[in-house]
Amino acid sequence: MKVTNPELIQDSEKEFIDTINAELDWEAIEKLLMQKHKFALQDEVDYKNGDMVVFDNQIAYKFDFEIKVPLSVVFNRQGECLDISTSRHDEAAQEPGPREMAEIKDRSSEKVEQLASSIADMISEINQGDDTP
Repeated sequence: MKVTNPELIQDSEKEFIDTINAELDWEAIEKLLMQKHKFALQDEVDYKNGDMVVFDNQIAYKFDFEIKVPLSVVFNRQGECLDISTSRHDEAAQEPGPREMAEIKDRSSEKVEQLASSIADMISEINQGDDTP
């Protein structure tokens, strides 16, 4: 004998899982991913499934996502693999993106303005010192 509508339970569970999914801390997830697997998330993360599970004898929530992983494979002319890397940070460290370039440019402009102001102050002090007999 049913005591409630199973569709109502399923709909409520789905809403609950969707609410948790919407509140995931992606910065924390990316840090964990970097620590454990040494690669960063790409822009595209596809949600596949979420569910309540039992993990180590406790209630837990499992979310499945599909992500793109940057992959670099280096091999010699004999076809032997010399290196394989999934790290995006190597690439990012070599070539800053447009946002990083804009930030660098802004910081450089501020630094130039500060230096110019300091030089102008020094010149002013020197000129004032020259007026004194």
